[in-house]
Amino acid sequence: MGVLSKYHRYREAGEQANVKNVERFGEPAYSLFTSTKVFTLHHDIDITDDREQVVYHAKTKFPSLHDKTDIYDANGNHVSHIERKFFTLHERHFVTMADGKQFELSNELWHVFRDVTNIEGLGWQLQGNIIGLNFELYDADGNIIAVIGQKLFSVHDKYCVDIYRPEEEKTVVTILVTLQHMITDRKNTGVSTSSSNE
Repeated sequence: MGVLSKYHRYREAGEQANVKNVERFGEPAYSLFTSTKVFTLHHDIDITDDREQVVYHAKTKFPSLHDKTDIYDANGNHVSHIERKFFTLHERHFVTMADGKQFELSNELWHVFRDVTNIEGLGWQLQGNIIGLNFELYDADGNIIAVIGQKLFSVHDKYCVDIYRPEEEKTVVTILVTLQHMITDRKNTGVSTSSSNE
């Protein structure tokens, strides 16, 4: 686990928090996990807790040029809506939360070794490590909100998110689902995750 724990922050439900995350940011409040359903016309993502119980579900309309996705909690309550802006260099996605809060995710261009995604409207920033498939979410003051790790090899496209700010859970889940869509889009178009639409 030594090498993987240094570079790949993903962990399965029931395992201890990643050692590097704990060293840098302390113990997370808790973690959530995602798994994309395969062999379906829709892009469906289940978000589960440490007991593998579904707490959120994301469903994407198909076909959809704008990648329209809605997220619901376990009780079927609407959490957020995500849309991709078509024909843009910055991989821009628009988000509307159920409470009316709106923000946009927009990738900065020309970063070779790290992805930087600005979350306009919140002042947050998502910074990615392409070698380790890790992403750190910071607020406007540079404080950690969450750390995301992607499983290196997985048919179900699995992610783990260590949450440090529980009050931002729904926003974090929405950003996590948007990130998954952005990475999937790049894979589908043959664009390397080492840069943002060069």
